[in-house]
Amino acid sequence: MTVTYDAFVAAKGRADAYSGIDAPDIHAKLFPHQMDLVLWALRRGRAAIFADTGLGKTLMELEIARHASRIGRVLILAPLAVAEQTVREAAHFDIAGVAHSRHDSGALIDVCNYEMLHTRDPGAYAAVLLDESSILKSFDGATRNALIAAFAETPYRFAFTATPAPNDFTELGNHSEFLGIKTRTEMLAEYFVHDGGSTQDWRVKGHAITPFWRWVATWGAVVKMPSDLGHDDSRFKLPPLRMHEHVVALGQDVAQRAGMLFVPQAATLADQRAVRRATVGERVAKAAALAAGSAPAIVWCELNDEADAATDAIPGAIQVRGADDPDVKAAALVGFTEGRHRVMVTKPSIAGFGLNWQHCATMIFVGASHSYEQTYQAIRRCWRFGQTRPVDVHIIRSDADGAVIANFRRKEADAARMAAEMTAHVGDAVRAEVRGGRREWNPYEPRTPMQVPRWLSTTENP
Repeated sequence: MTVTYDAFVAAKGRADAYSGIDAPDIHAKLFPHQMDLVLWALRRGRAAIFADTGLGKTLMELEIARHASRIGRVLILAPLAVAEQTVREAAHFDIAGVAHSRHDSGALIDVCNYEMLHTRDPGAYAAVLLDESSILKSFDGATRNALIAAFAETPYRFAFTATPAPNDFTELGNHSEFLGIKTRTEMLAEYFVHDGGSTQDWRVKGHAITPFWRWVATWGAVVKMPSDLGHDDSRFKLPPLRMHEHVVALGQDVAQRAGMLFVPQAATLADQRAVRRATVGERVAKAAALAAGSAPAIVWCELNDEADAATDAIPGAIQVRGADDPDVKAAALVGFTEGRHRVMVTKPSIAGFGLNWQHCATMIFVGASHSYEQTYQAIRRCWRFGQTRPVDVHIIRSDADGAVIANFRRKEADAARMAAEMTAHVGDAVRAEVRGGRREWNPYEPRTPMQVPRWLSTTENP
């Protein structure tokens, strides 16, 4: 069968139509900004809500799941311990049919840890919701690929996370691909160019900056505060965040332990790691002093040696390790949430996302971090809506960590700029009448006749 070039292009541009979900009633406890976002996401049928921490993503997830469950079963995927928190929130808001288990219990709204995705049949669900969907960040990550492949045929898909990592356009592309809007490759080809010699570095084309963010805003609603959608912020004003920096002097003896002849600034990653390992004792001693007392505290670590030493040095501290059994991790995290443990020692990569710890107002970072996203998310476990006290954040570092601090500040500025660009376009998109949506595609519009070389010409049946 012969296919013309025009037919080939038309087939590539064919849209995948899908419709939204009706919402005849909305939960009375939703705030106005939450109602706007829920209705918008339901009308679209596939959407990402990039709402800042504390704006009520869990309730929005549950409300969307409640409406989607009228069509078929719903799967909510969430990080460890957040799944149980989601079920508690559902009971608090009288949303029925929500259950969490390691294996499929047949619940109408099934809450599952990401680690247990292999126990579920994606075809059994009409809708899937990703809690803390920044798990899609890595382009070549096994979890990212598994999620996109598993739910490629699921009619309704939703993603929930705080603002994407600064300048991490891959994360936006992966969200778009998971939702079925555009593939990451299509997004990059349309709006981006390579920045420099690395094939991993992409930059938005100068003329495409505004169209790009407007396109993102059609499927991804970025909200830092209710006022971004025209609502009152007064109920979401947070108490003060007090940042404290504690500098441990890198003496000659410590420098020698790190393999250095002198006490320089640790410029390379290898030097930074060496300094961090050489100063574990000094930094942990400072953390133990800061955590002394009766008030709850969280001690954030990046190295296993730091976490082990801090747990030993702080009376009554409990540690959550990456190697722990999932049930052990969940029990410890819930125990801290419910006040049974005074001090939690863990890593931002383990417990820095999704959990609500407003009962705690003191946290200690046993070292400076390159990761703005993980640090920001860890801080927001306590400094969030519902917190009534000022939150004290202590960062302990060595005096050789100047390069680490500078890199963190750069990422912090990048994040602020990215959020400003995204929120500049989100309002109109959220308020607009959304009829459901369809897969985006720029139509092919040939304007210049193609000259075919004679040597490529063919004849049939000469």
